Amino acid sequence: MKSINVCLIGTGRAGMIHGRNYAKNVQNARLVAVCDPNVESLKAAQEELGVEIGYSDYREVLRDDDIDAVIVVTPTQFHCEIVVAAAKAKKHILCEKPFGVNEEECQLMIDVAKENNVKLQVGFMRRFDESFRQAKALVDQGVIGDVVLVKSLTHGPSELKEWMYDISKSSGPIGEVNSHDLDTLRWFTGSEVESVYAIGGNFRSPEMKEKYPDYYDTVSMNMKFNDGKLGAVDGAQYVQYGYDARAEILGTHGSILVGDQSKLNVVVANKDGEVNKSAMHSWTYLFKDAYAREDQAFIDCILHNTQPEVTGYDGLMSVRLVRLALQSLLEERIVYVEEEKSNG
Repeated sequence: MKSINVCLIGTGRAGMIHGRNYAKNVQNARLVAVCDPNVESLKAAQEELGVEIGYSDYREVLRDDDIDAVIVVTPTQFHCEIVVAAAKAKKHILCEKPFGVNEEECQLMIDVAKENNVKLQVGFMRRFDESFRQAKALVDQGVIGDVVLVKSLTHGPSELKEWMYDISKSSGPIGEVNSHDLDTLRWFTGSEVESVYAIGGNFRSPEMKEKYPDYYDTVSMNMKFNDGKLGAVDGAQYVQYGYDARAEILGTHGSILVGDQSKLNVVVANKDGEVNKSAMHSWTYLFKDAYAREDQAFIDCILHNTQPEVTGYDGLMSVRLVRLALQSLLEERIVYVEEEKSNG
């Protein structure tokens, strides 16, 4: 079977997860080049990954006829420019989330990829996590009857960088951590959101309230879907105790729980009557295997000419729901999707 030659564009923390996979763990793929405008980061990536070819400008990548596909893991503001150019250069694309800055960018990337007959996959790795996939299979088999309510949460432990307090740039937890949850709800319900209501507050960074009055570190969202199903999402940043990603799917005949706060399935009870489990410290650890499956699925869809499991439309819908939920939070009201469309 043909081997797909891949170039990684963006060698930061998330980029290197993909880079390590394509260097070692993905069948029928070869990591032949890496690209990053930061010379030090580029050289470090080349050395670690054992890749001879390094580009500082993505345009050089697209002129390389030996490269079949690109993995775009740059800051979101550059996704549209790079993805559109890559599609026009007939390179298949795996683009990390958030897919684009806005829905217009997302639609443009979808259209150009379709026009040039290239595969476009968006990086929602939870869809490739073994536990989440097993839960989805059980739902599809009707084990819990009809889905009634899907709840999903993500809590991140890291202290924020200055720019993240400006929600005009980061969208706060809704954009930074909950885009995965919003995709999870669409995936498990098989439906689209009809309305969303979000409330939130700044509880962990009170010293930033004067400079960033709209910033919130905790959010709770309720959603209703077009077919009547219900959804609930909660998100938080700088929780400090560890990384946390879980979901619950309630059906007419039962429920399914996905995820656990613990790093290991080990519980220690001591002489003081305390019971302890180690918390999950990072999403990079929790979803390590999911990233590998995601990267393999991208290559497989190219080789077998099948639709990616996570499409550009899925990426667009996540960007849309982040925007609507943030609008609900700021305007302190329920936002109806149809109302929003008519006003647009």
